[in-house]
Amino acid sequence: MSSANDDVPRWTAKQGQYLAYFYAYATLNGRAPAERDMETFFRCTAPSVHTMVKTLEREGLIRRQPGVARSIELLVAPEALPILRRPL
Repeated sequence: MSSANDDVPRWTAKQGQYLAYFYAYATLNGRAPAERDMETFFRCTAPSVHTMVKTLEREGLIRRQPGVARSIELLVAPEALPILRRPL
């Protein structure tokens, strides 16, 4: 039996945008984005992106292979993701 909380995302709005970006990027390019790609899209610094990736991994929303570039694997169903919005 599901509870009312099943419909509540387990992530913040900003985290949701990163998750939606991972999905969109991989769908369009056939591979996961590099952190540099995220810096460009979200217009933020390398440490900000890296911290977000580590947080999403710690929360169990993505998986990465240590030492392997572009290894982000989304662990969230695509239909649960928010619409990706271009940052202002």
